[in-house]
Amino acid sequence: MTSLWRSDDRAAWRAALAEYPAVVDRQGVAKLPELDRWCREELADVIRARKKPHVELPELVRLTEWKMARGVWRAPNLVLVRGNAPSAVIETSSAAFAAIPHPKSPIATLATLAGVGPATASAAIAAFAPELYPFFDELVAEQVPALGAVKWTLGYYVKYADALRARAADLGATWTPVMVERALWAHRGGKAGAA
Repeated sequence: MTSLWRSDDRAAWRAALAEYPAVVDRQGVAKLPELDRWCREELADVIRARKKPHVELPELVRLTEWKMARGVWRAPNLVLVRGNAPSAVIETSSAAFAAIPHPKSPIATLATLAGVGPATASAAIAAFAPELYPFFDELVAEQVPALGAVKWTLGYYVKYADALRARAADLGATWTPVMVERALWAHRGGKAGAA
């Protein structure tokens, strides 16, 4: 497979991004297509419609289910996420969204909730601010040679997000880090090795 990351062929990048919904569907994972469409098409509007942007516990649970359905299912993490107090999720996510555009504070803040690491935190923050924050996915990170071995740490996420922001800027003004992440994930065919 050719390296999309190293390619400057904008048509190849656009084709990979256009393939993303079909690759999601081909994963054969129950609920993934529905959860993915909710993540891509509805969640940001729900968050933005609130006076003080935040996610609520049911949304955080759905984001966790989406992340796991797209990658590796970790049932204990889902149990921990479900165990967060609804008020704590609102308060913590409000603080996280208020910290945007800081490169790591939004992720670090949201990751203080039980069961929420940098990847799950990035799912919520990326839904709200895709122009700044990509979703943290192992399959994508593995395609960025300068990052080295994937580490599920805040420091690694910052390097990952910086790399995807830079690649989006190289591809042109219409590209966001989330678009780069989805194109790379689709290019590799999805699930295998995903976070």
